[in-house]
Amino acid sequence: MGVSSPRPLNGLPTLAALAAMVLYGPVAEAAGAASPWFDNDDSKVRLIAAAEAVGEADSVSLGLHFRLREGWKIYWRTAGDAGYPPSVEWAGSDNLAGAEFSWPAPQRFSILGFETLGYTDEVVLPIAAALERPGRALRLRGVVDYLACKEICIPHQADLALDLPAGAARPSPFAHLINRFAVSVPGDGASHGLALERAEVHGVGAQTVLRVEAASTIPFAAPDLYVEGPEELAFSPPDVRLEDGGTRAFLAVKVFGAEDLEGPLAGRRLTLTLVDGARSAEWVLTVTAAAAPAETEASELPLILVLALIGGLILNLMPCVLPVLSIKLLGVIGHGGGERRTVRLGFIASAAGILFAFLVLAGALIALKAGGMAIGWGIQYQQPWFIVAMTLVVTLFACNLWGFFEVRLPGWLAGPDWLTGSSPGPGPGNGLGGHFLTGAFATLLATPCSAPFLGTAVGFALARGPGEILAIFAALGIGMALPYLAVAAAPGLATRLPRPGPWMIVLCRILGLALAATALWLLSVLAAEAGRSAAVLVGVLMAAVTFRLYLKARADRPLGAIGRASITALVVLAFLVPSWFSEAPASALTGSGEPVAGLWQPFDQEGIGRLVSDGKVVLVDVTADWCITCQVNKAFVLTKGRVVERLSGDGVVAMQADWTRPNDDITRYLASFGRYGIPFDAVYGPGAPEGIVLPELLTSKAVLEALDKASGS
Repeated sequence: MGVSSPRPLNGLPTLAALAAMVLYGPVAEAAGAASPWFDNDDSKVRLIAAAEAVGEADSVSLGLHFRLREGWKIYWRTAGDAGYPPSVEWAGSDNLAGAEFSWPAPQRFSILGFETLGYTDEVVLPIAAALERPGRALRLRGVVDYLACKEICIPHQADLALDLPAGAARPSPFAHLINRFAVSVPGDGASHGLALERAEVHGVGAQTVLRVEAASTIPFAAPDLYVEGPEELAFSPPDVRLEDGGTRAFLAVKVFGAEDLEGPLAGRRLTLTLVDGARSAEWVLTVTAAAAPAETEASELPLILVLALIGGLILNLMPCVLPVLSIKLLGVIGHGGGERRTVRLGFIASAAGILFAFLVLAGALIALKAGGMAIGWGIQYQQPWFIVAMTLVVTLFACNLWGFFEVRLPGWLAGPDWLTGSSPGPGPGNGLGGHFLTGAFATLLATPCSAPFLGTAVGFALARGPGEILAIFAALGIGMALPYLAVAAAPGLATRLPRPGPWMIVLCRILGLALAATALWLLSVLAAEAGRSAAVLVGVLMAAVTFRLYLKARADRPLGAIGRASITALVVLAFLVPSWFSEAPASALTGSGEPVAGLWQPFDQEGIGRLVSDGKVVLVDVTADWCITCQVNKAFVLTKGRVVERLSGDGVVAMQADWTRPNDDITRYLASFGRYGIPFDAVYGPGAPEGIVLPELLTSKAVLEALDKASGS
C-alpha cells in the first residue's frame, strides 16, 4: 500500500490559522482578559484578569502586569529612601465598587547609601475588584502612575482599559500568572513555617533600635526585614544574627528620626515584613519598650561610672585645662608655708567648685533634653554670648594677676575667720569662695575638650535619663577633682613649698599673659561664630576694660561711681555685639557644600556610601574652633608626615564637619555612634563600610592602621 502525497491546497487553512495566531494573537488577547500594553523604552504595563467574564461572584481577580527592561525597577508600596509606588485612578470605570491591591514580597536595593524596595524584570500586583452589581459587565478605565528607575528615574502615566462581559467566569490565560504572584504576597507566615517571637524598642531618640526575634521550622538562609511605620521614620537594613542551627533569627534595625516623633516609638503600630528567599511573612503589631535592656543598662552603670571617674581625672591633662594652669599653680604656691588646715579647706573648696559646676552642666543638659533640643558635651561654646562671658572672666582674671584690681568676695563667701582661721587676703583664689570659684571656672574651660573614656561616659549618660546623667556627671566631677582631693588629704605637698614673696609678682604677670592668650583664643572662636567684626569689637571693649582698671591701679584709689558705670557700660556693649552682627562664619567647613581649602572636603554623610562603593577610603573629622583637642589633633597628626600623605592620595577622601556653630546634621551623625562630644574621627572604606571610630587623642599609628583596615589591605 503506497503512501499518498499531501495535498498542498488543503494545508493553506492551517498555515493561515498559525499566521493569524502569531500576528493577531495579542489583539485577540487584549480583546478578552487583558488590556493593550502601555509600552515605552524602559517598561510596559497592562491590566489582566483571571477570568474571561465576571461570573456571579461579588468580586473579580485582576492584576497590574509590569514587564521591565534589563536593569530597570519599580517600587513597592513603601519605596524606602526614594521613589514612589504605582497607583491607579479608576475614574471612568463602570460597575466598580473598589479595588484593593496586594503586594508581593519585594527585594532590597542598596545603592550609594540609599535603601529602596521594589521589583525588577516582571511583576504582577494582584487586585481584588469589588463589583457594585454582581453578574453585570465590568468596564475598567485606569490611569496608572508609576516611576521606573535605573541610573535615572522616569515617571510614567498609562491609560489602560479593560472590559469584562457578563457570563460564566471561565479561567483566562492569565489566571496562572496572577496566582503565581499572589502566592508570593506575604501572609501570617504559617504556610512558610515562619513565626514572630518578639518585637521591642530599645533606646530613645537617635539611639532607638528595633529588635525583632523570629523563628523558622527550617534554617534561615538570608533573612531580611522591611519595617513600615510613621512617616517621620526611616529604617536601616537589619543586622542579623542566627542561632539554634539557623532556626532562630535576631534582627536589629536602626530607627532614624525617632527624636522627631511626638512621644516614644513604643506603643505605636508597625508593619513588619520578613523575607527569606521565596518565603515571607507580614505582621502588623504594636511594639513595646524593651524591659531587658533596663537591667543591662543598670549592670553597665557601675562600669560607666568608673570610666567617667578616669575620664574626669585625665581631663586635667587635656589642652583645654592648660589655660587655667596659672590659677592652679598660684593656688598651690600660695599655700607655701601655710597652715595644714587652711590648705586642706582650700583644696576641698576647689574640688567642691568642680563638682558643683559639673552638676550645673548636668542640670542644664537635662533641661535642654526635656525640651527636645540637641545636646552634647561643650555645646555652650556654640553660643556667642557664652564666649563673650568667658572672655570677660578670663580678662578680669588676667587683670587681677597683673595687680590692676583685687577680687573682693563677700565675707561669707570668701571665708570668715571662724571657718578658715584667718581673714582672706587679696589676690586670686584667696578664701574658700575664691577656691570654689576657681574650681568651677576650671570646669567651664575644660568642657571644649574630650578625654579618653570621657566620650564613652558622656555618650552613655546623654542617651539615658536624668538619674544616669546626674550620676555620671558627678563621677566626672569627682574624677577631675581627685588631684585637689589628693592635696587636701596630704597638705604637706603644698605647705613645703617656698613662702610667697616678691618673686610671685613676676610669676603673676607671666601667668596673666597666659590668660590673655586664652582671651585671644576665645575671640578667635567668636570670629568663627559671629564674624570677625564682632570679635574685633569685643576685643576692643575688653581692652578698654583692662585699660580702665589699669588707670585705677595707677591712681591707687578705688573705682568711683563713674568708673564702675563706665566698666558696666563696656561689659553690656560686649554682650550686645553678637546680636548686632550676622556675618557668615569664618570657617568654610560648614558641611553645606562650600569648597574647603586644601585636601579637606565639606562633610557629606550621604556621599560617604557612594565614595565607599567606588572603592575609596573616607576619613571624617568632626571638629570645632572651640575644641582645643581637635586643634591639637589637627596640628600634630592630621597635617603631619605620613598621615597627610595618605589623606592626599587618590584613593582617600578627607572630610571635615565643623561643629563650631549648632548643626543638627552633625549632632545626629555623632549620636548615631553614641557620641555627644568632640573630637570625633571615623574612617570608612570597602573593608569598613560602617566606619572605624578613632580615639579622641589621635596618633599617627592609629590613623594609618585605620586607613589600612578600611581599605581592605
